[in-house]
Amino acid sequence: MIDKKEKLGNLLFKYRGQIPILFFLLSIPFLFYTKQISYQSQNIFNFFSFIFLIFGFLIRAYTIGTTPSGTSGRNTKNQVADELNTTGLYSILKHPLYLGNYFIWLGVVIFSYNILLVIIVSILYFIYYRIIIYAEDVFLSKKYKEKYLNWSKRIGSFIPNFSCFEKSKLSFSFKSVLRREYSGLLAAIISYNYIFVLRNYFHFEKIKFSFFLISCLIIILIISIFLKILKTKTKILDEEGRV
Repeated sequence: MIDKKEKLGNLLFKYRGQIPILFFLLSIPFLFYTKQISYQSQNIFNFFSFIFLIFGFLIRAYTIGTTPSGTSGRNTKNQVADELNTTGLYSILKHPLYLGNYFIWLGVVIFSYNILLVIIVSILYFIYYRIIIYAEDVFLSKKYKEKYLNWSKRIGSFIPNFSCFEKSKLSFSFKSVLRREYSGLLAAIISYNYIFVLRNYFHFEKIKFSFFLISCLIIILIISIFLKILKTKTKILDEEGRV
């Protein structure tokens, strides 16, 4: 029988792809009240913003590039785990993709130049995913029983235990990364443009665009469309036994 927390976790899991929309709405009042800062301070914020963004995508890329099919997917209808991942990053923490997601969104939120928004988004993120993780833990413990319990006792959800690292059974697949990560990268660059436009509108009461961010958006959009076509119309990016 499914308890209320597990049911809520499955519901949040299903709609986790809508998080960017919630962020867009939440950020509006914070961007409105964000004070103008010096050019030097902006550079510091921008530096850490892009560092965290890149770090998050590197975590996701390594995880996805060494993950077998039937696990760690972008499925939204229900939990899927054809096998239990216990190697690679899954040997040092239970949810490397969620940790990668957090660093990506941390990078995006830092670009707002509003520390309070960074703190609130971080708190909401961990509350949201703790509930999802609860539902996943119940699902995996029922399916894999002792194997899951023994694995989960050794490591935490987000804090790595590097002493437990075990190399992935699969070699790294760049095709898997290309097949799955273009949409996340596109969402991130759209978020950067959204923050830039809205923040400058509130400060200067006019629409301003960043040539750099718009150029990145156009390039990533073209690449995303190209990869989407390859993914849906061809088998170029397919690999047997891969996600």
